[in-house]
Amino acid sequence: MDKFDHLINSIGIIRLFLEVKNRTVVAKTTRVSRRLVNEWVTAYLSDGLKALDIKKQSGRPCGLTLKQKCQLKDYICAHAVKEEGGRLIGEDIRKYIYDTFGVQYKLNNVYRLMCELNLSWITSRSKHPKQSIEAQKDFKKFPL
Repeated sequence: MDKFDHLINSIGIIRLFLEVKNRTVVAKTTRVSRRLVNEWVTAYLSDGLKALDIKKQSGRPCGLTLKQKCQLKDYICAHAVKEEGGRLIGEDIRKYIYDTFGVQYKLNNVYRLMCELNLSWITSRSKHPKQSIEAQKDFKKFPL
């Protein structure tokens, strides 16, 4: 449910509550939990319509500063493709963050951080370190 839908639903609940004056009836009629009806009605009665607006949750602050994030992005871009073959993976990035900045991240938060940095962990197929272009050319010469 986006912010607009939330506001429309909560206003509809409040309007119905003002008509019937019974939170249980409102919950049953609208098929919304009584707990949610209670929250919206209480918020409305204490602060009016502005109380029904969704507030952004602050959450836990990021463990890296803006400068560290820029350094991390530069590292990822520079090391994304390894010369010997293979790709940089989330575990490599997690280890780099810990070794360089001393900040412990779980793997799923590394991917969230990459998304925040406008990076994707989805890459094309990497080359095997022992891959031989000549062997591929020779293989292609044989008919199937």
